[in-house]
Amino acid sequence: MTFSWTPHRFSGGALALDVANSVVLRADPERRIDRFADPAAMDAFPSGANRHGAERNLFGPLEPVNEPAREGLVRLREAIDRHFRAEALGHGKPALLADLLDAISATFRISGERPLALDTATARSALMLLSRPEPDRLKICPNCNWLFLDRSRNRSRAWCDMAVCGNRVKANRHYRRNREEPRL
Repeated sequence: MTFSWTPHRFSGGALALDVANSVVLRADPERRIDRFADPAAMDAFPSGANRHGAERNLFGPLEPVNEPAREGLVRLREAIDRHFRAEALGHGKPALLADLLDAISATFRISGERPLALDTATARSALMLLSRPEPDRLKICPNCNWLFLDRSRNRSRAWCDMAVCGNRVKANRHYRRNREEPRL
């Protein structure tokens, strides 16, 4: 099966969240899929982010990370997920923030003069998320468990992507409702 970075994969609303969401079914160890475990998928991610990411015009055209920076990008991704997931649940902890800041600073130390590399842009995106004025806009999709920013005017967005997760939830609800109702 071939994998491609489609628009749905960039529904987090920020590059840092899209990178964190590169792990599918994170909470289910048996079905978990780490898209960055495949070096080709990690190398293709910047191209997808350049086409579909919410911050695509903010950092310039992103480039893949070089071989020595791959492990650091994964470390940064995990720190982003831990910190912002805890924040979205209302359980933020100073230790998680410290881990995230440490991963960000390590990324900047390693990146050197590569401002357009995926790891550097992801670290910058995470810093921007940390300084956002409205932390209640950070949510977790109840269908896929991905992190996303709710940029709706009234903060009512329920799913990371209405066309995918929203439709799945509504179709499931419809199926169950029709199955449970007795036919006359």
